[in-house]
Amino acid sequence: MLKKILSISGKPGLFKLVSQAKGMLIVESLLNGKRMPAYAHDKVTSLADISIYTEGEDVPLREVFESIKHKEQGKTVQIQSSSDGAAYKEYLNTVLPDYDKERVYLSDIKRIINWYNLLVEKGLDDFKQDDENEE
Repeated sequence: MLKKILSISGKPGLFKLVSQAKGMLIVESLLNGKRMPAYAHDKVTSLADISIYTEGEDVPLREVFESIKHKEQGKTVQIQSSSDGAAYKEYLNTVLPDYDKERVYLSDIKRIINWYNLLVEKGLDDFKQDDENEE
């Protein structure tokens, strides 16, 4: 499932891959449902290709989402934001205790939580699904 969910640099939210054409992708915004092209020059990243730095081996984003889903019992994350972001860092520390605190920035943590919440709200929360069988 995460293979078809995309992040496009410079554009807010996440996008679902609808179709492919020569030199571009047709994507649908998960925020507002609008379809638009994503061209070859846009930096497009599949969520299945993202991993989080840890003190040991990098952990796929899918596993981090699974940990959050287990902790939140399938609901969205509710964090009382603090000015220094300590609540976000503390939260990630509960779901991924060995994350690399020097290479994983506060903006990354906020993005992970925002993406998780968006996917749960849209019912796209089957993170265990085998992406290889989709093709």
